[in-house]
Amino acid sequence: MESASQDINLNSPNKGLLADTMTDVPVDNTSAAAPPPPLRASAYNGLTEAEEEELRSELAKVEEEIGTLRQVLAAKERHCGELKRKLGLTPLDGLKQNLSKSWHDVQVSNAYMKTSEKLGEWNEKVTQSDLYVSASSTLEDWNDKLTQSEAYKKTQETLSQAGQKTSAALSNVGSVISRKLGDMRNSATFKSFEDRVGTIKSKVVGRDNGGDELHSPPASAEKPSQDNAPF
Repeated sequence: MESASQDINLNSPNKGLLADTMTDVPVDNTSAAAPPPPLRASAYNGLTEAEEEELRSELAKVEEEIGTLRQVLAAKERHCGELKRKLGLTPLDGLKQNLSKSWHDVQVSNAYMKTSEKLGEWNEKVTQSDLYVSASSTLEDWNDKLTQSEAYKKTQETLSQAGQKTSAALSNVGSVISRKLGDMRNSATFKSFEDRVGTIKSKVVGRDNGGDELHSPPASAEKPSQDNAPF
């Protein structure tokens, strides 16, 4: 088999082509080389490596200070809550105080003051405009005409008379009731009833006094007689 393959290769028309081609390819007996390390990124904004390290160190210090300040703030908030609890201040009081302070801040803010000035200017422009003046004059004319009309005067007089009649009627009713009560007290029936009530009352009072006398011991029983006194 080996001699046959060698004869085939020797007799092949492409003999010598593979050897000639492979002579131009460089042969590296070592393993595949690792990729080179990436080059250092260019410094940000033209900073040198020393400047970058200095900024990173300063950033670490600032972050550490921020953490410390947060811890101090949390401690202060706890102390504030304890003081409020001892003073009897509820969260509702704190909310009211915060709302009041917020409203005060809004009132003294530039936006609020500018808005108030704008509203004042708009109000002045509206009240001084021809349309507003004309509308006000028209309303005043209608009011004068209405108050001076016959229908308005008659209605006002009718209401006044009705009020006077109602007051007089109530006064008459009160007088009649008082007079009726006086007549009833002076009537014979009321006097007879009053006399009977007085008689019953006197009898009841007399019975109460008599009962006390019956239960009280006689005067002779309080002191022993001289005849029965012992020697």
